[in-house]
Amino acid sequence: MADLLVQYGVVLVFAWVFAVQAGMPIPAGPILLGAGALSGSGQMNLALALGAAIAAALGADVLWYSLGRSQGTRLLETLCRFSINPDSVVRDAKERFVAHGVRYVVLAKFLPGVNPLVAGLAGAAPIRPERFLLCASTGALLWAGAWITLGYLFADIIGRVATRAAPLGWLLVIVIAAVLTSYLVFKFVRRRRFLLHLWKARITPIELKRRLEAGDPIVIFDLRTALDIATAPYRIPGALEIGPEALRHPYRLIPRDSEVVFYCAEPREATSARMALGLASHGFKNVHPLSGGFEAWRQAGFVVEPVVQVPSPRPGSQSLARQHHTRPAR
Repeated sequence: MADLLVQYGVVLVFAWVFAVQAGMPIPAGPILLGAGALSGSGQMNLALALGAAIAAALGADVLWYSLGRSQGTRLLETLCRFSINPDSVVRDAKERFVAHGVRYVVLAKFLPGVNPLVAGLAGAAPIRPERFLLCASTGALLWAGAWITLGYLFADIIGRVATRAAPLGWLLVIVIAAVLTSYLVFKFVRRRRFLLHLWKARITPIELKRRLEAGDPIVIFDLRTALDIATAPYRIPGALEIGPEALRHPYRLIPRDSEVVFYCAEPREATSARMALGLASHGFKNVHPLSGGFEAWRQAGFVVEPVVQVPSPRPGSQSLARQHHTRPAR
């Protein structure tokens, strides 16, 4: 790594940082620390290294921001293909974006795999370009500056560590590659098991509409985030808005013999599938994620109704299932 940095300098810094901030599952720390250490030993220009890192991070941000403005939240489906753990980070990114607003663009630089999601959400929200550029530039400066400054200040220590590690040569590379490969295989296998459960349990919008028209007592939960609802302020008629955290003890709110359908706005119905797994572990037998989520229901041309904010239910209150059954579907 040190040899590559000495040979290609700021070009390697730019390319590596751009790849990291664009969503590639590779670490940025070693390259930036190395650039700072080489700057401290006089083998690289500190200003050029920092400028290249900032320019690369900002370039990746502008790319995803522009795609977010043109494609909206549909961009998340594309982004998930590049993420190691997309099912968990998408909803978390949405909720934190709502909580922190444009400031989350700054914080996202320090969270692996989150930066492209947040940049895309900022474009889809949309955040004004000038505000986004200001926060993205600030985040890039703080993130890259912190790593490179650490490398610069501890150049001697990093140099000694690199010298001692050099004799290990390819053995060290093989060990690191084996650990990384094992981690990725573990993530892949766990994700495949998750998707297998999803494919078996989900219900299509056509089937759900047929069941509702037949008068079947189905409880429907809208699990979308505040950002999703603000983007599309409608819901399936009779659906109840609730957050996943409110269903940690579902038996307090839903009769155990109820048939339940969840829908969300995450790619591959990730949130709905996780909630279906959670209810199944509590003994619920008929729990289904809605295939394609709310967007699939809308694209099928089925009736929707405006979202009406209602107080969150409290433990011990009338069950949500009973509230649902007394509401006529329109």
